[in-house]
Amino acid sequence: MREMRRVGAVAAGVAVMVLVAGCGSDDGGGGGKAAVSSSSASPTPVKTVPIPVEGDPSVPERTAFPDTPAGRLDKLADEKGWFVDDAKTWPSAYVGRICRGMSRVESEGEDPQEWLAEEEDPDPSPREILKAGMPDLCPEWSKKALAVLDGTWVPAYTYADGTYKVASKPGEPDPGTGEVAITPGSWRTTGDLEGCYWERTTKGGEIIDNNFATSAQEITVTIRSTDGQFTSEGCGTWKKVG
Repeated sequence: MREMRRVGAVAAGVAVMVLVAGCGSDDGGGGGKAAVSSSSASPTPVKTVPIPVEGDPSVPERTAFPDTPAGRLDKLADEKGWFVDDAKTWPSAYVGRICRGMSRVESEGEDPQEWLAEEEDPDPSPREILKAGMPDLCPEWSKKALAVLDGTWVPAYTYADGTYKVASKPGEPDPGTGEVAITPGSWRTTGDLEGCYWERTTKGGEIIDNNFATSAQEITVTIRSTDGQFTSEGCGTWKKVG
């Protein structure tokens, strides 16, 4: 993808044609009118084309970039040499696809940042395109997207049955005990839950709260920062919801 600079060539061609036409006499004599200078020729207008829709093969080459958020992004990408899919996709179309994808995923009850982390192209160009384009093209997702792109977003952990110590940050299994930390907050498990037992205990192992569900479709447990451990059996997968 590159900006096509054809205006100069077109204007030069118009000037030559005008000069040639002006060399002849309008009355057949030798005192013909003076040739019209190139400066008097009307300039050829620079046409713009609409921002292309991703995957549309009929979009012609661009002769100029429109002064719109999408056009400015495409122009910046052209100047920087950023491209997507071997230059088959316009940068603005790529950003639009990511913005629509994050909205769709949220509407389906999933995590847009987790989706972006999986969907994001690891190459440098698409990352820079998203950083530059999202603040203007979809500001509602810009902050969350930039957190993923900058590496400051921490993915949500899910927990299967087991015993987990409670800590402020999730972590890898402890080399000594094999325990994995679970963070305070609201955790939920869904599905066909039969025989689900869970308990919250103090650091000393005393039960703070527990329950045994013989049949359920959804169970939510709030773990406190003062809890010591959380244990579940037959409950499927817990996911943080608050």
